[in-house]
Amino acid sequence: MVTAAGWAIVHPHNNQELAELAVTDTGLGKAADKFLKNRRKTIGLLRDLREAKSVGVIAEYPEKGIIEIARPVGVVGAIVPSTNPVATPINKVINALKGRNAIILAPSPKGDRTCQRLIELVHAELNRIDAPTDLVQKLPSPVSKAATQHLMQSVDLIVATGSQNNVRSAYTSGTPAVGVGIGNVISIIDETANVAQAARKIVISKSFDNATSCSSENNLIVVNAQYDAAVSALIQEGAVLLDQANRTRLQQQLWQQGRLNQNLIAREAVEIVALAKLSTETDDATRILLVEENGVGKQHPPLLSIWAGEKLCPVLTLYRTADFESAKQLARDILDYQGKGHSLSLHSNDPSRALDLGLNMPVCRVIVNQIHCYATGGNFDNGLPFSLSMGCGSWGKNSISDNMNYRHYLNTTRIAYRIEANEPTEQALFGSYWKRYGITPATKA
Repeated sequence: MVTAAGWAIVHPHNNQELAELAVTDTGLGKAADKFLKNRRKTIGLLRDLREAKSVGVIAEYPEKGIIEIARPVGVVGAIVPSTNPVATPINKVINALKGRNAIILAPSPKGDRTCQRLIELVHAELNRIDAPTDLVQKLPSPVSKAATQHLMQSVDLIVATGSQNNVRSAYTSGTPAVGVGIGNVISIIDETANVAQAARKIVISKSFDNATSCSSENNLIVVNAQYDAAVSALIQEGAVLLDQANRTRLQQQLWQQGRLNQNLIAREAVEIVALAKLSTETDDATRILLVEENGVGKQHPPLLSIWAGEKLCPVLTLYRTADFESAKQLARDILDYQGKGHSLSLHSNDPSRALDLGLNMPVCRVIVNQIHCYATGGNFDNGLPFSLSMGCGSWGKNSISDNMNYRHYLNTTRIAYRIEANEPTEQALFGSYWKRYGITPATKA
C-alpha cells in the first residue's frame, strides 16, 4: 500500500497534472518546482521507509528483557496547508499507511480540488492491489472550518501542518495531536564561508517554488568582513538589491493592515516588482529581491520590525553584523520575534560554529552549507527524515522537535520480562557527593 500510494504521485503524468492543478487552484508557487518537490519528497520518504519496521515486533533488547511491538494509532486526521496541497498530504498518507492506519485529509479550501484529485489517483493504485480504498479519505467538498473541527474531535490522532491557528485548534481539540511551528529561517554567512557557494545555495533555496516553503530563508545575516562580497555574489546569482524608495514601496504593498498581501505572496520576483509597481529594473535572470535592514523586533518602529518576519515570497532581508557573536545575538532577536524552534542555516568552514549554534540557539535544526529549503526536510545527502512538517519543540510550542515521520503514527507496546536485579548501593550513587560536601551517611540528613 505504501508503494502504491507513492507511485500514485511519482508517476510522471499524475505528478504533472497535480503540480499544475495545485498552482491553478491555490495561485501559489511554480508548477515545475512543485513537480520536483512532489517527486523528491516522495522518493525520499519511500527510501526512509523501505527498511523501517512498523508492524509487529520492531525491536528486542534481551539485556533489558524488553520487546517492542508497533501498533496502529487508528484513524488519523490530517490538516493540510494550501502552500503544499500535494506533497504534504501524500507524505501524511504514506506515513499513516506504513503504520496500518486509516487517514482522513482536511485540505485548505484553496487546495480542496487538488486534494480530491490526489485521493482519486491514490484510490486507483489501491484498487490495483485490491486494497481497501476507504483507508484514505478526505472531507467532503466544500471543506469548512466546522467540518475540520468535527474531524479533529472524532479521530484518534491529528497531524497538523499549516497555519498556527490550525495547529492551536488541533492542540485544543481534546484529541492527541502532533503539530509543527511557524518558519522564519535565518541564514548566517561567517568570515570563513565560501561566499560564492553560499550565495548560489541561498538563491536556489529562496526562489524555489516562490518561497512557499516554511524552510525558505527570510533573513540573511552576514558578518562585516564578507558583506560586500556576499551582496555581489547574490546579485551575480540573480538577486536585485532594492533602494530605499523601492523598499518603502514594497513594504506598503506586501503588508496590508499588518497582514501579508495574498496577491503578492508566492509570486516570482519579477511579478512582485510589476504588481507592487516598483521602479527597479529586472530581467529574465531575476530570482529574488533583497532588502537591507537594521532593526528587529517589537521594540523597533513598525517600518523596521516587520521585515524580520516570514514573507512567503522571494524577498530576503539582509543584515550586516560586526562578527559571528553579533550575528548570533541578532539571530536570537529575530527568532524571539518570529520562528523560534524551527531552524537556522549556517554557511561556514569552521565546524565549531555549527556546534555553537546547536548548543545555544533555540532551534531544532542547524543546516550547514546546504540548500536550506531542500535540506531541512531531509535530503539525499543528509540524514534527516524526509518530511514536510518540521517540529519546533517547546520553543515553537510543539510536542515534537524532530521532522514528523512514521514513528509519530504508531503506538508502541512493550513486553517486559524479569531480568537479573540491578539495584545500586547508596555509596555508588551518592559517594562522590558525600565526599565533595563533607557529608557522612550518619549526618547526611
